[in-house]
Amino acid sequence: MTVVIDCNIFVMCLTSGSPYHFIFQSLVNSKFKLAITADILLEYEEVLQQKYSVATAKTFITLLSELPNIDFIHTYFHWQLMNVDPDDNKYCDCAVASQASYIITEDRHFDVLQHIPFPSLTAIRIDGFMDVLRAL
Repeated sequence: MTVVIDCNIFVMCLTSGSPYHFIFQSLVNSKFKLAITADILLEYEEVLQQKYSVATAKTFITLLSELPNIDFIHTYFHWQLMNVDPDDNKYCDCAVASQASYIITEDRHFDVLQHIPFPSLTAIRIDGFMDVLRAL
């Protein structure tokens, strides 16, 4: 299973005290593949620096570069599916290019994907993804 994860999810699951830390552990233990682009990687680094620290962000980015279940994707077409927050298009483009099963996000802007027949993308919330991981 390949997924695209919005940076807000990593903010919620990185610390060991988080009820969502299981997602981070599942990533490290190769329970799923994570598709990312250069733009997504830059956003991860920027947001994690703001929410945690520069050291935490650098450690996380280094980890992503070394894990075998990370797929670095090059997007060649920009679908422009997200009008409310166009910056989120990078996640949709990555999901299409990687044929991801899910986009994991808590951002309600992604609800618009339910009404777009093509390309077909499925965005699920963090609790839904926890259920998917537990079922593996």
